Amino acid sequence: MTFQPQPLAEPDFSRPSARFHVASRREGLTAQRSTRRLVINPRYGNGPREVEVRYLWCGAPDAPTLIVQGGISADRDVTALDGHAAPGWWQALVGSGAAIDLERWRVLAIDWLTPDELGAGSVSSEDQADALAALLQALDIPRAHAFVGSSYGAMVALAFAARHPRRVDRLVLLAGAHRPHPLSTAQRSVQRGIVRLGQASGQVDEALALARQLAITTYRGSGEFGRRFAGSPEWRDDRFRFPVEDYLEHQGRRFVERFDAERFLALSESIDLHDVQPEQIPTPAMLIGFPSDRLVPLADLCELQRRLHGPATLEVIESPYGHDAFLKEPEQLAPLLRETLA
Repeated sequence: MTFQPQPLAEPDFSRPSARFHVASRREGLTAQRSTRRLVINPRYGNGPREVEVRYLWCGAPDAPTLIVQGGISADRDVTALDGHAAPGWWQALVGSGAAIDLERWRVLAIDWLTPDELGAGSVSSEDQADALAALLQALDIPRAHAFVGSSYGAMVALAFAARHPRRVDRLVLLAGAHRPHPLSTAQRSVQRGIVRLGQASGQVDEALALARQLAITTYRGSGEFGRRFAGSPEWRDDRFRFPVEDYLEHQGRRFVERFDAERFLALSESIDLHDVQPEQIPTPAMLIGFPSDRLVPLADLCELQRRLHGPATLEVIESPYGHDAFLKEPEQLAPLLRETLA
């Protein structure tokens, strides 16, 4: 079946309904971890589709809402209010008294949608943006104070501002641009090829783990690898093993435990399908880039800043952690987030 991209006019969402709702309250903060049935029009689908959107909405009651989204392996659990729960993927920056202070803001995040959920051939950053806009409407949130997006989340933030400019006051974009760099697309294409080869040969988990290992080498900076893994190889299991191998294999195993191959293929492809015209975005924006980031070169962020229709600033943070610096540099990011959100 061939799927043609749908027109990108801003959709008129039908009235959604809640499927289930779990609410909790701690120290004056509220948290909803729920699912809503919403109607969107997938770009690579065949007309409007009702989808289940899983979301977290937490923070101070009646406070302004911030949308916070991460990379393709991130989920709605940006933070955990319960000290007994596993930390969220951005726990160091989102919490009571943190840079994104839950005593001042409410944070809204979703689990990324996949083609199976959309009944479509592929999923686009516009689809994710439309789901978030529909969710704002369902929750009676007229507009978000800011969309804070990292990596794929920054791409979705740009798509959101292009399609729903009246729904957000400002953008905070970390390590994400208006289009993927061709070299980064090449690297992801090889990863997807590895996974498809594993599917064809019945070795899906092994292939997914190997693809993740390759991905890790693109997420981190050369300086970090040079510092951590410069030792000599050792003879083990009838071959030489290099210091970096144990680390990469551990990362691959961890990824397979929480991710499946089809989801990986779909979201990886979605990054490379992303293409937003910055001139269509009037929303004020702060861009944050890292010189060691090989996936999103600083030059691409300079181009994005230059082409955005609205006012835009670019903050450059030195870090050895490459693309993952948005996860590894909370001390440097915290003052920037506090300032721009204020």
